[in-house]
Amino acid sequence: MNSSYIMLVVAIYVALGTWMAYMSRKGMGAGITEYFLANRRVGGFVAALTYSATTYSAFMMVGLAGLTYKHGVGALGFELTYLSGLVLAVFFGPRFWLVGKRYGYISPAELLGDRYQSRWVAVVTTLVCLIFLIPYAAVQLMGVGYLLGGLSAGAIPFWVGLILATLLAIVWAWIAGLRSVAWTDSLQALIMLVTSVLVLLFVIYCYFGGFGGFFVKLETDYPQWLTVPGPGLFKLKAYIGLTLPWFFFCISNPQVSQRLFIPKSMSAMRRMLGGFLIFGFIYTLVSVMWGFSTKVLSPGLARADLATPTLLSQPFIPVILALVVMVGILGAAISTIDSILLTLSSMFARDLYRGFRPRASEETELRLGKWVIPVISVVAMIFGYLRLGPIATLSVAASAGLLMTVPAIFGAFFWKRGTAAGAICSMIFGGVVTGFLQFSGIRPLGHWPAVWGGLVCLVAFIVISLVTRPPTEKAEEFLGYLKEGLKERNVL
Repeated sequence: MNSSYIMLVVAIYVALGTWMAYMSRKGMGAGITEYFLANRRVGGFVAALTYSATTYSAFMMVGLAGLTYKHGVGALGFELTYLSGLVLAVFFGPRFWLVGKRYGYISPAELLGDRYQSRWVAVVTTLVCLIFLIPYAAVQLMGVGYLLGGLSAGAIPFWVGLILATLLAIVWAWIAGLRSVAWTDSLQALIMLVTSVLVLLFVIYCYFGGFGGFFVKLETDYPQWLTVPGPGLFKLKAYIGLTLPWFFFCISNPQVSQRLFIPKSMSAMRRMLGGFLIFGFIYTLVSVMWGFSTKVLSPGLARADLATPTLLSQPFIPVILALVVMVGILGAAISTIDSILLTLSSMFARDLYRGFRPRASEETELRLGKWVIPVISVVAMIFGYLRLGPIATLSVAASAGLLMTVPAIFGAFFWKRGTAAGAICSMIFGGVVTGFLQFSGIRPLGHWPAVWGGLVCLVAFIVISLVTRPPTEKAEEFLGYLKEGLKERNVL
């Protein structure tokens, strides 16, 4: 595809997105709650779109399509496991929302720190998120680099895509915080869904003559890709290791769980989750079908993450459609990076800085949070430039580390006996085990890092909590308020 067309469309997209970001500033108030949570006043429709755009990133159309291309139908089960984990959002969403409004929490780390009555819980949670979320942000930047480079047949270097995505993420997050991100997310989510479906239908009906012809061709040429474990990755132990952190993604990843603070009402929360479920199911099927389509059309790719750019570069796909889809995928990546930047910067300011400087003013806290955004972005860009692995694998590795926060989150809402020492040690021990196994490549008894790290984390949380003193007064207040609030809203 002509690189001039690509840059022209990207320029139009940048101009439109920047205009929307500035328009979102109208009516914007002051303060850290306004900047990072849009003052907890986001409606159900916009909340659903920003939740979807935040969750479904470059991993889907680039990473999941590539995973399907290389390893077959097991990728569908892998991603549907994530979608089934939405039951956790349905269960935890109202609880996050209630205590967020009651206690004014800005970040999930602040929630845990207050619940366990320890600033160190918030500090350790923030450090865990910083360590494991920056690689996930880098994955989004890599997706943009692969996309632009693949579509332009190398005319646009990988590093240009990295820098472009980094600058856009910084500018759009900086302009109006969550307001600008939510507005641009809404545009991007709609483009993502509509254009991806159009390309799939175009490929299936114009090239294969319909779904029947497509599946016959796939079954004839690549029958192994339609079975589990397929070419080999999705054996039972590997499947468990991959899907375990994916199932808990909606509560373990702070940029996603922070979205549970933003709906303006409980009914808006329900619309947000319902809309995301529909969006996610369609987007998952489309991404997997993209991977299969490229396998049939271009079976010899050296790098699986090039499956999507290769599909969009097929001569029978109209250039204008491919360009619009490119914008949708670019938007998916940018929206996720923006959300990660806002979440990590809010945690840095609220849970690290203010944790040690409790008398710091909100203005100072907000100013620090905004200046942290470009710093995190540059670190993620450097990490992305190294290209340490396939997008899908890096995404799961990051989520495996974030899985270590899950026992502390469950304990905060359901176990009065949970303690700060248990929460801190569980995250540290589990995170160290997960990181070591991930980077060493060791698989004890064939099980993946998420399994061993999760087991160590869970045992440490329970055992250490049982031998240390819990914050009984806070636990009773916190859980008592939740019980009454859920009962009052007919959630129980």
